[in-house]
Formats: sequence, C-alpha cells, structure tokens
Amino acid sequence: MNNQNNKQRLVVLGAGESGVGTALLAKAKGYEVFVSDFGEIADKYASILTKAGLAFEEKQHTKALILNADVVMKSPGIPDTAPIVKKLIAKGVEVISEIEFAVKYTKATLIGITGSNGKTTTTMLTGHVLSAGTNGVTMAGNIGDSFARLVLDNKTKTYVLELSSFQLDGIREFMPHIAILTNLSPDHLDRYEYSYDKYIASKFRLIKNQTEHDYFIYDADDKEIQNYLKIHKPKAQCFPFSLKKELEQGAFIKNNHIVINMNNEQDIIVSESSLSLKGKHNTKNAMAAAMAARLIGIRKQTIRESLTNFQGVEHRLEMVLKINNVQYINDSKATNVNAAYFALEAVKTPVVWIVGGVDKGNDYSELYKLVNEKVKAIICLGVDNSRIVASFENCVETIVETQSMQEAVKIAYALGDKNDTVLLSPCCASFDLFENYEDRGNQFKAAVHKL
Repeated sequence: MNNQNNKQRLVVLGAGESGVGTALLAKAKGYEVFVSDFGEIADKYASILTKAGLAFEEKQHTKALILNADVVMKSPGIPDTAPIVKKLIAKGVEVISEIEFAVKYTKATLIGITGSNGKTTTTMLTGHVLSAGTNGVTMAGNIGDSFARLVLDNKTKTYVLELSSFQLDGIREFMPHIAILTNLSPDHLDRYEYSYDKYIASKFRLIKNQTEHDYFIYDADDKEIQNYLKIHKPKAQCFPFSLKKELEQGAFIKNNHIVINMNNEQDIIVSESSLSLKGKHNTKNAMAAAMAARLIGIRKQTIRESLTNFQGVEHRLEMVLKINNVQYINDSKATNVNAAYFALEAVKTPVVWIVGGVDKGNDYSELYKLVNEKVKAIICLGVDNSRIVASFENCVETIVETQSMQEAVKIAYALGDKNDTVLLSPCCASFDLFENYEDRGNQFKAAVHKL
C-alpha cells in the first residue's frame, strides 16, 4: 500500500470516457485515485473529475505521482510502448484495462463482442434484440457510456459489450458468458509490431477465461478463425455461423432463411430478404445476434421482429441522400480493408469511391477485383495518398486527390451519373484530417446536404 490510509492507489492513464468512468468507480470502491493525461483533458471530463473531487493532471505524466501506483488502468488509446507504460511494466506495476477493473464489481450477465469488422453493428443488433425480449439490457464498452460508469450505477442485468483488441490486451480475469468473434482481418497492425499473429491472439483473449458453462459464437467461414481453433480448442460450447454450409450446431442459411441448430432442435428464424440490414456481412451479424438471443432465452418471434425493424448504425453503410438519382452512402466507420470490401460488395451500382486517411499497414490487393468490377472513379481523401494511388492506378482511370471533405464531395457530385453511388468507405483511420471517424462521417453528411 502506498498511503497512510492503507487505501490501494489506482492511477488512471487517459481522461476520456473509459478513464473518467474508471476513476469514478474506483473512488466509490475506496481507492485513492489519481488521473493523468498526457494531452489536454476535454472540458466535460475535467468538470466531472473536479466535481467528484478527484486529483488529476493534464499535458504531462508526473512520474512521482504515477510510478507509486498499486494498479494502473490504461485507456485503450495508449500503446504499451508509451514511455510511462514501459516504466510501469519494468517496475512490476499491474497495468489493466477498464473492462478488467470494472468487471469485478458487477454480477450481471456479460456478452462480449469483438472482431475486425461488424462488432459495432453486432453489438447494437444484439442489444436491440435482447432489449425487445427482456429488461435491464445495456450496451457499453467501445460504444456509448463507459462500462465502469455503468457498473457504478448498478442498474443492469445484462451487458452487451463491444470490445476492441486494445481493451482485450488489458484483461486478466474478464470472462464473458457469451463471446462473439465476428471475423478477422489485418487491422491496427501498427500496434502489434506489424504481426498479424499477435493481433489475432489479442482478439482471442476474449475467450481465454471461458469455461464449459459459457458460449462462443464465431464465423465458421473465416479461415483465420478456423486456423486458430485447430491449434487452440475453446473450453466454451461453440456455436459457429456460416453462409456456406449447414452446421450440426450453430446458424446457417437454408432455403434463403437463417436457421439455428441448437440442442438438437432446428429453428427457422427469419428470411434473408426480410432483414433490415442488407449485405452478406449483415446476414452474418444477424446470425450472431440471433444465436446470442436464443442462448439468453429470447423468443423466436421477438428475434424475428427485431431483426426486421432494426434501424442500423450511424456511419456504417448509412444512406444519406439521393440526389439526381445518385445515392450517397456514409461508411466512415470502415477503417480497414475488410470493412471497405464489405461495403463495395454490398453496393450494386457503379461507385464513385471516396477513400483514404491514415494507412495502418493495409494490403489493398484483396479489393482489386471489386474495384475493377464496380468503381468508376476514386477520390483520395488524405494527407498522403501515395499508397492508394499506387495500389489502384491500374484499376481505375479516374483518380483525384483531395484534402478536404467539402472538395471531395463536390468532385464526387461532378463525377456521379444517374444510378451511381457515391460511397465514403475510407479503408483507413481518420486522424490525419479529422478528429475521428464520426467527425469524418458527419462532415460527409453535411457536405452532401449542402449540394
């Protein structure tokens, strides 16, 4: 213990949503709390910390106030390579995630959802279905309010948690009753020493503490998931889903309907055509959500109705406007190659594609076939567009470089013909020109509405 009152000292690195939520929960549970942010703390979070009487600093990390911690909660945006984190690890101080800290203070049922793509949609879809069939369901994690702050309120029976690989890196004992892995594709490799294997291992931390009393839902069509499971057998009961084959246990397509085999019973859930979200990837998201709901005990009729009336996720294949018979779609959340692939696959008309941003080690080759088939023009939107130009200059005749959303949308308007689609699906992170993918998507929508 590091203080006279024999309280454990918790240091929170990063004063964003997860950091502030953790600080509030820790104070309520009797910790001595100190919050440190190397950047500037947003006014709303500084106000919360001040009102709660919590000690904090910004624009610096004071070693004397951090290295004496008993435990440190590191916000997911801070890499393990940050100098202060390296010092903590070298000193033997436990560094964990918000999810790991908060979970010991709740007895709620946990549904944990991760994957390279589709995790936000699957989280919201699962939350939507469960909320229609039972009370006390809350979505948290990488979406909405912080898990820690919600645990402090203690009003939830079931948490549906969207979990990034960064959040999973900091878990030790966290164990979801139902784990969902939507898919795997290279993403955030800059955080994993450009090792795809290390990134995959991070995603599979979701199931490492599960037992035979828990459930693991995953994409049986995903080669990387299958390869991993050949070597690492899950302890949990497995419920895969597939678009390609019938399964003895899990979800699949039969006569254009989603069917679930569970406990030797085959349930027809819903027709593909009636799903509110279109595209093969969204059929898979619906399968995962439906199986989670069935495992929780939600009625088939409730699941069917929820899958057909779900309104979708902002910034993910979001229909914005149709102008002169040209459809404008906001897919700003597509920050990697696989997500952009899903978007291009889902669009059935010729595409003017707005793409670019911070490249995270992308391999664009898997997009070549779709780009050749569907894309009539590419508008590059980034500070450095050289890799995108080099990758697609042999696929598309028209490639234009821009560095503002307003300019990109105006050029797209000029290039688009009747029955075309203007698709913002950036394939890259947003931090070169925008605050985040939400800012990028909102600027796109605003620019479209000004046309």
